[in-house]
Amino acid sequence: MLRFIGSRLLVTLPVLLLVSIFSFGILWLVPGDAASAFLEPGATPEQLERVRHTLGLDRPFYEQVLSWYGRVLRGDLGQSILLHRSVASAIIERLPVTLSLAGIALVLATLFGVAAGILAALWRDAWLDQLIMSSAILGLSVPEFWLGLLLITVFGVNLGWAPTGGFVPIGESFTGWCQSMALPSFTLAAGAVGFIARMTRSAMLDVLNQDYVRTAEAKGLPRAFVVVRHGLPNALIPILTVVGIMAGGLLGGAVVVEQVFSLPGLGRLLIGAIRGRDLPLIQGGLLFIATIYLVINLVVDVLYAFVDPRVRLG
Repeated sequence: MLRFIGSRLLVTLPVLLLVSIFSFGILWLVPGDAASAFLEPGATPEQLERVRHTLGLDRPFYEQVLSWYGRVLRGDLGQSILLHRSVASAIIERLPVTLSLAGIALVLATLFGVAAGILAALWRDAWLDQLIMSSAILGLSVPEFWLGLLLITVFGVNLGWAPTGGFVPIGESFTGWCQSMALPSFTLAAGAVGFIARMTRSAMLDVLNQDYVRTAEAKGLPRAFVVVRHGLPNALIPILTVVGIMAGGLLGGAVVVEQVFSLPGLGRLLIGAIRGRDLPLIQGGLLFIATIYLVINLVVDVLYAFVDPRVRLG
């Protein structure tokens, strides 16, 4: 197992290297002089040269790259121009909100998606299967911003069951945290539920048609026992794959949901950085999100090995 994890880490490191290069390259993709992004229109050449020196843009390219990697390895992502503080502290401050939102949405999507997919596979072509698959398509089709506004109108404004925006840290009030996360998490999870349900149904149908499943049923074993003991474990690989993909997708979708519900998360922070052309904050945020995504993929690969020993022995 340790060798398997080590091999996956060796694959992850080059990807992280490329991501970091891309994050650094954003500074060079800005049209014109990158230093001009930090100054108001009409800045003098002296001011421009001063900013170039502060950012190190007057040094050779290889020195800038080495300096960038040196700072990143020390956990120094630079200073935010807009916030006047370190990028790392700004990201860490907003990270709990985004992780809460994406984490709860992933749990909801996995539980409801897998359960719905199993039920649809067991009642294939029946009314329940058609209802679940129609709901899945609807969940995939509805835009997150529209669903969020609808939930705010119905459950926040008309019924008053949940707050319409804002975030309550779990340390302050667990009940308040749950209430502030309820509508945003459901909004973010809706599309993922449909996607996971469809993939689970397909994987379960493939497994339930195998000879060993039919043999187990022929022996008189209860249907529920056959599904839980023989069906679901052998369908977990494709399910884990789609859950891993959805985990990364939920991080991206959190940007929209945080805007709709006014959540002070990482996505909203990056939107503000883009509007204000805060390049250090954009660079650090992209690198941080990419790192989280790579960690999720690594965790999914390790789960593969636990679910199917052939993965780590192959």
